[in-house]
Amino acid sequence: MTTKKEQRRLKIKFRIRKNVTGSAERPRLSVFRSNKQIYAQVINDLTGTTLASASSLGLEKLAKIEQAKKVGELVAAHAKAAGVEQVVFDRNGYLYHGRVQALAEAAREGGLKF
Repeated sequence: MTTKKEQRRLKIKFRIRKNVTGSAERPRLSVFRSNKQIYAQVINDLTGTTLASASSLGLEKLAKIEQAKKVGELVAAHAKAAGVEQVVFDRNGYLYHGRVQALAEAAREGGLKF
């Protein structure tokens, strides 16, 4: 059973995902944000494979914004190691504000091009 807030986010998510897909040249950088953690994956939707991932598990001592920045740096480093230079950003229905914005900016600083 989902709440109205979750239903709203899912509606936005599906509206975004109609237009945003990841390919081999430009995989999708997907963000999931829970109350305590933040996760990021670089996904090739054509083959259904995850090329790189990072999460804030083990970074509980940092503030949430700092966790998001660290995850953005980590996912950028892992993606670069996998040979990915450009990505399509999928905010997954979350507002581009706060932790999601911090993760995206840190990934850009880490060398990923959106």
